[in-house]
Amino acid sequence: MKMPVLLIVDDEKPTRDALRMGFQDDYEVYTAANLSQASALLQEESPDLVLTDLRLGGESGMDVLKAAASLPHPPQSIMMTAYGSVDAAVAAMKEGAYDFVTKPLNLDAVELVLKRALHTRNLETANQELTTRIQADSGLQKLLGRSAAMEHVFSIIRQVAPSKTTVLIEGESGTGKELVAQAIHSLSGRPENKFVAVNCAALSPQLLESELFGHEKGSFTGAGQRRIGRFEQADGGTIFLDEIGEIDAGTQVRLLRVLSERTIERVGSNASIPVNVRVIAATNKSLKKLVQEGKFREDLYFRLNVVHIQMPPSGTAVKTSPCSPPPF
Repeated sequence: MKMPVLLIVDDEKPTRDALRMGFQDDYEVYTAANLSQASALLQEESPDLVLTDLRLGGESGMDVLKAAASLPHPPQSIMMTAYGSVDAAVAAMKEGAYDFVTKPLNLDAVELVLKRALHTRNLETANQELTTRIQADSGLQKLLGRSAAMEHVFSIIRQVAPSKTTVLIEGESGTGKELVAQAIHSLSGRPENKFVAVNCAALSPQLLESELFGHEKGSFTGAGQRRIGRFEQADGGTIFLDEIGEIDAGTQVRLLRVLSERTIERVGSNASIPVNVRVIAATNKSLKKLVQEGKFREDLYFRLNVVHIQMPPSGTAVKTSPCSPPPF
């Protein structure tokens, strides 16, 4: 079993050595003499526990606490000082310290504090893992399937969801491509942001460009006022481009620019508008085959096909069932 990792920060070498020797049987111990060394070890070793002195020469152990608290999964930190006071203890707790011990140190007392802090750390880790699993189950609760092919789809969804990677979903009509896109968005870490779906096959090329990118007043006949496009509406969230294989050459060029530069231009305007949007595209055709036939840009295909999900054929694919539990 992997030993918990303990980082000891003290500017006095005898103290560092004594603490390392005292706890090396129960912990994987790293030591640092200053803030710079401590910050590097926090990033490299991701310790479970930090035991830091308040005074580090001309530096402060409070800065070690701040650096530890900024990590994605912060360690439990204990402050030690020969200048113990109520004010120092309160300040340390405000910076995220788990507890406070005073010098001269009693190793048995410090060991007890470390054990309690490690227990709290383990509980937090277990709770975080359980929460993640519950959220994953919730995000996939509308996807049903028992085949190995569907289990492979579920696995890809879980892996790709936390990133911002562009995803291409291919498969027959009715196999649940939009449900997969919604599940990816739900598990993305920003599900509160918008999920905007566009059926690219339902609109003419001119209307599709206006729908996706918006337009300025008077940019074409009937454009009586400025319109905000779907990319701007989805800013910070996810846009789902269904039937992407149906878009015309001009729209392909504009979409390629969005994916490469992360900016859009409304129809009738030359002003670039930055957008932070995750793109998920779907098609019931083979985009690779369309590329070979000269009907779809190869560079756009590779931009869209960063992660590929192939939906199983009808009969083994996804069906909706809002009342049914997830398949795992």
